[in-house]
Amino acid sequence: MSSKKEEFVSEAEEILNSAQEFLLNLQENLEDPPPDDINALFRCFHTLKGISGLFGYDSLQKLSHTLENILDDIRLGKQPLNEATIAFLFKYGDILRKMISNPEKYEDISDMLEEIEEFRKGSEDAGTAAPGEETISDEILRVLSEYEEHRLRENIKKGKTIFSIKTTYPLADFDTELRSLTERIKKFGELISTLPTSEDIPEGHIGFNLLLATSRPQNEIEKEINTPLSVIHKGHREASRKKPAQPQKPATQAMETSLRSATTTVRVDIEKIDSILSSLGELSLIKGAINRIESELIDYFGHSSLIFDIHRINQTLSRRLLELQSLVLEIRMVPIGQIFSRLGQIIRRYSRETDKPVQIHVYGEETEIDKFIAEEVVDALMHIVRNSIDHGIESRQERLNAGKPEVASITLKAYQKGNHVIIEITDDGKGIDTERIRKKAIEKGLISEDARPDRSELIDLIFQPGFSTKDSVSEISGRGVGMDVVRDRLSSVGGFVEVRTEPGKFTTFFLTLPITLAIIKALIIKVGEYTMALPMTSISEIVLIDRDSVQSIEGNPVYNLRDEPLPLINLNRYFETSSKGSSYVVVAGIGSKRIGLVIDDILRSEDIVIKSLGSYLEGIKGFAGAAEIGKHDVVLVIDIESIIEETMRKQTRIGYTNV
Repeated sequence: MSSKKEEFVSEAEEILNSAQEFLLNLQENLEDPPPDDINALFRCFHTLKGISGLFGYDSLQKLSHTLENILDDIRLGKQPLNEATIAFLFKYGDILRKMISNPEKYEDISDMLEEIEEFRKGSEDAGTAAPGEETISDEILRVLSEYEEHRLRENIKKGKTIFSIKTTYPLADFDTELRSLTERIKKFGELISTLPTSEDIPEGHIGFNLLLATSRPQNEIEKEINTPLSVIHKGHREASRKKPAQPQKPATQAMETSLRSATTTVRVDIEKIDSILSSLGELSLIKGAINRIESELIDYFGHSSLIFDIHRINQTLSRRLLELQSLVLEIRMVPIGQIFSRLGQIIRRYSRETDKPVQIHVYGEETEIDKFIAEEVVDALMHIVRNSIDHGIESRQERLNAGKPEVASITLKAYQKGNHVIIEITDDGKGIDTERIRKKAIEKGLISEDARPDRSELIDLIFQPGFSTKDSVSEISGRGVGMDVVRDRLSSVGGFVEVRTEPGKFTTFFLTLPITLAIIKALIIKVGEYTMALPMTSISEIVLIDRDSVQSIEGNPVYNLRDEPLPLINLNRYFETSSKGSSYVVVAGIGSKRIGLVIDDILRSEDIVIKSLGSYLEGIKGFAGAAEIGKHDVVLVIDIESIIEETMRKQTRIGYTNV
């Protein structure tokens, strides 16, 4: 089963399980069925109809829609809710459960649709009972919806008293006050409607007229809610007469049902998985302790048979722990197609709003990424596609004048590269006007008039907070608005963004993200007298250097790495620690955004679980969190991405050294 189909089956089964619970509750309360359960059951079939259409299963969509019509008739009192109706809905709930496991198999469902319509028509007469001798004034009925009028008449038939509650609140806090009142009212009966009113309302206030159906005494309710009630219909205690059950017609199509689930998928809260990962981190520490004890025993007693047994058990533990870590990380992974489908909805929406027809092309939707990372960057992706439509893609006429197809194109592509996932978002619009960016940057004081930044450095300015080349502000912002959010979001999960563009042809955003942040490999390093952890997800190589090989360009230290200048950051100076003779350069970054981190020493590599620094230490620059290593020592984890971004901004202000 494909991941896309498995996702549908899992969600559809969850909806049907909820529908079954509501049906069971209604079956137990046929004398006085809860309206909220009827509405919830209606929403279940409505949601199933929606996701069936979204995944392209037309038969399921039609069947769900027809059953939804029956529930709508029940809501409006056009069809009775009796044992026959409940049995009919149970039967088709089983049919739907059978169909979702293999929806492509059921193309011809005309017999089922005909049976549902016949059942619906056969129940129409039974559902149109007279409202009774008592009537409600036309003034009230005129402002009620069809559903509210039905609920009013149903409560009258059951002998309930209908009260009107008029209340007035200040505009500043009417929402919380009204919510509090309705919660108290619902304890006494059914709240039929909440209608705003303007009659005798003082300035700065808003009034509401609430209709309550109840069998409780008026004085009891007034004492509880501290608000006077008006009787608009006096109830009575006459029990409602039971309607005869309608005989059920034999099924037009026999279908064997089973309680067995159609999918093996289990939905798990990601916090539970994080708890397992935390325990795995503790086990990793125990494994490290066993390694240390083994080494010490060898030093004391040599290679005895007992120590060999300890070594063998330690190797088995390491192997099993690695397998367990791998399995837990796989549980956290989701296909990027889930994110792409949401982006597709955004693209279609803004395409209609701007009258710019857009065709979407998707590649690599099966590529998997950590669920946490996917949710963290989805807003960044939304900003990019939204700005591509508004600022990048031309109008219909502009595209025709430029010799382009009238329908624009946005391509969403994802693929794995090493320990990273690359997401590409390309539009075939007019590209980025770097000369216009330069003028705006001078106007905003970001660069001087005599500065001569290259093309890539100018494009990087669109990620400055609040920077935009668009003169007018709209709901769909210019390409610069929100781009700082893109960079910040990616940086928070250890990612980068690069842009390539060609005027009049295209713009492509390359987002580089780590596959997971749960358990990562890190270098344990020395910076001055401190031990720190450096994530290896962004490290490309380590170079042993001497101080004479470091040069200076416009006051910035640079190392010549294979005839290319590599900007350097001395972490001793960055963290203001005393140096013990820096001799290593860790080359970090992706693509053109590379930098060399000068450190004192490299101790070892180790798997770590990054923990948050907490609210007290939140905001300390240069650190992504903390991790436990060795003999339960806690070390700070360096945030490579934020250091690179900060350094690039400083060098940009100084005069654009090449990064």
